[in-house]
Amino acid sequence: ILVFVSLKNLLLFFEQLKESATESVRKPTGKVVGIIKRNWRPFCGMLNVSQIKESTRHLFTPADRRIPRIRIETRQAATLAGQRIMVAIDGWPKDSRYPNGHFVRSLGSAGEKETEEEVLLLEHDVPHQAFSQAVLSFLPKMPWAITPEEMAKRMDLRHLTVCSVDPPGCTDIDDALHCRELENGNLEVGVHIADVSHFIRPGNALDKEAANRGTTVYLCGKRIDMVPELLSSNLCSLRSNVERLAFSCIWEMNHKAEILSTKFTKSIINSKASLTYAEAQMRIDDTSMNDEITTSLRGLNKLAKILKRQRIEKGALTLSSLEVRFHMDSETHDPIELQTKELMETNSMVEEFMLLANISVAQKIYDEFSECALLRKHPAPPPSNYDILLKAAKSKNVEIHTDSAKALADSLDGARVKDFPYFNTLLRILATRCMMQAVYFCSGMDSDFHHYGLASPIYTHFTSPIRRYADIIVHRLLAVAIGADSTYADLMDKHKQSALCNNLNYRHKMAQYAQRSSVAFHTQLFFKSRGILNEEGFVLFVRKNAIIVLIPKFGLEGTVFFDSKDKTAPNIVFDEEGPTLTVEQHTFHIFDKVKVTISLDASNIQHQKIRMALTEPVIPGVSVPVPDVEPQAKKPKLDR
Repeated sequence: ILVFVSLKNLLLFFEQLKESATESVRKPTGKVVGIIKRNWRPFCGMLNVSQIKESTRHLFTPADRRIPRIRIETRQAATLAGQRIMVAIDGWPKDSRYPNGHFVRSLGSAGEKETEEEVLLLEHDVPHQAFSQAVLSFLPKMPWAITPEEMAKRMDLRHLTVCSVDPPGCTDIDDALHCRELENGNLEVGVHIADVSHFIRPGNALDKEAANRGTTVYLCGKRIDMVPELLSSNLCSLRSNVERLAFSCIWEMNHKAEILSTKFTKSIINSKASLTYAEAQMRIDDTSMNDEITTSLRGLNKLAKILKRQRIEKGALTLSSLEVRFHMDSETHDPIELQTKELMETNSMVEEFMLLANISVAQKIYDEFSECALLRKHPAPPPSNYDILLKAAKSKNVEIHTDSAKALADSLDGARVKDFPYFNTLLRILATRCMMQAVYFCSGMDSDFHHYGLASPIYTHFTSPIRRYADIIVHRLLAVAIGADSTYADLMDKHKQSALCNNLNYRHKMAQYAQRSSVAFHTQLFFKSRGILNEEGFVLFVRKNAIIVLIPKFGLEGTVFFDSKDKTAPNIVFDEEGPTLTVEQHTFHIFDKVKVTISLDASNIQHQKIRMALTEPVIPGVSVPVPDVEPQAKKPKLDR
């Protein structure tokens, strides 16, 4: 009996142990029991013409690799071969490997620039159709001028030395600045923003179209405007030597950049100069220039440096990402030169005052409308996001602290490696990849307002209403707060405001993806006629069978694979802890300097790729020989 009881207890013990082990690995599970609404949309792609003669049934391959091939019936297969087309799904029979669909329309020949731009706009759901007559009917009638009634309602700032500083070729100028010394020895600084909300009234067709588009989308050599060109490049654009309506944020500051008072007002300005960053920098640096515009710029630049230092002391992050600039042929509009953007002091100068205006306005609209202010937050990344950054820094015996934005900023500032000046930039690029996405939200629907990257307790977007709809809403809220405009129901409805924020976040994200796709496509065009180039780069990531290489000269990332279908795979050992990748006898670490060949693989016209292959370090059987002659990039024609 005793033996039986002991055995029974033992069995019971093992059963409980088994149950607790099962419990620890158990995960919530479920199954799809029904589809309420199908989220099918027309897909862009190419037709795979059937090999069966005179067949009308063909397979369509979408550009988006996540979408399965679609079976369609068409008698136009011969015509559609080599074309980018649109296909819609009709249904997916249970016994079929592929869904069924139908041909919608042709977009043009695959590989052509106009066709590929249309594809990337459609695939990223960017509204880009011409503005309808209903929308255009709400534009001001030309010729347009500021009426005496409007003049009487605004502060006249036409006497101030206001100027704008923007990238070259910018026609949608949102913002302008001024700085002057007051009689009491303090400084007056003004940020003047285009008063777009004066022209776009709530609820009309123009307003609804702008709200739907959400943002202007900048592709390489092309811009998809949020509002019609009459507003974006003319009546709202703060061009020089013309009177324009503005919304001004004016501070009185001392010479330590401490704000003594803040004033918001609708205004009329007359910009004295539209400068590029380089032109503004040249004025600041040229000691022989002491005109009013240059003096104003020097005052702004001096204060901006102090503001930036104060922000960084509070824990604001200075991260890095390589942006590329294409120089286009004036006739063919093909890229003829590719270089990374160079940032100047004046870039930072403008940025500091835009940030300050956004923070000041955010506080004002929240103070007035605590339940329905449209704000922008940047969540702190979860600790796991920093794993790759910490491992990368450790590989060079550098310690990074991620307890707070301040700790991260300080440790990034101190992260230096002897004889490796580019290390800090690479580390900041990696830190950028760890960040969360900043989002718009309604203050009455959230409690966490903090902007992690800027180390600011509150933030919004006020300074770019020509190209962002969020700023138009913020302008309306601020106008109501200072008694310059009347309110309306939707503006004070936090649920509608929250729904609007969801659309703005979606549009902003898709615009970013579309812009990246445009850069990728133009990069392919750039390398198409250049054969094989050999360039120096740095290992940015290590994978199980590959290394991700960054080419600083072109701001280009590519993958070097070490296992290939058409040759014997080398001996590869991946260490996740390092992380390191040992290929034969050579071990790759993050930040290692390498040399690679860069070429365009156009074998699949729908999915062309930039290919990279290792030339240095030389690993027998793995590295490729250095190309003998590197073709020269086409120079722009000087004699037009």
